[in-house]
Amino acid sequence: MGLEIIEEEVSTPVLPLMSLNHVSFLCSSVSRSVKFYEEVLGFVSIKRPSSFKFHGAWLFNYGVGIHLLQCNSPEDIPKKKGVINPKDNHISFQCSDMHYLKRKLEEMGIQYVTAIVEEGGILVDQIFFHDPDGYMVEICNCENIPILPLSSCPLKFPYNKDSFFSSVYGKCRDEVETVIMEALVTDMMDISF
Repeated sequence: MGLEIIEEEVSTPVLPLMSLNHVSFLCSSVSRSVKFYEEVLGFVSIKRPSSFKFHGAWLFNYGVGIHLLQCNSPEDIPKKKGVINPKDNHISFQCSDMHYLKRKLEEMGIQYVTAIVEEGGILVDQIFFHDPDGYMVEICNCENIPILPLSSCPLKFPYNKDSFFSSVYGKCRDEVETVIMEALVTDMMDISF
């Protein structure tokens, strides 16, 4: 009687992530930043856990939170940049009326720069500006560009050498590619009419 070696199937678990919850920024003045995010971007202050032993504020809107934390020293805050650089770190929000937003920023005296991204004849407008501590904010109509995964099949099979799994993987790739292309054509028809 010999020992039997059993190979266990090893699978990579999918992370149980659901969505972006919040972004967090150190502030030189929490009250000034709260005013900015409420008045400029329409966020609403929400209750923050009372167990925190440091000054801060929580805001929420558009399905995302912004947590503002009072810095302990001015050196903790990144140096505010004089030039607005669209390639800098930033948080981005989609907007349905870019012209209205530009007028609002101008009325409030907030400097901004604009950019246009073009992909296959589709244009995306972008507006970049700084919050009171120099953090970059982007507003765009990025929903104009369809999201197309670089890989047409998100599934990874551990046994690609096995003919059965290879055939299933190939079918999956073809089916997903067909669905993506059909959705793209439908989206393009909506844009063109």
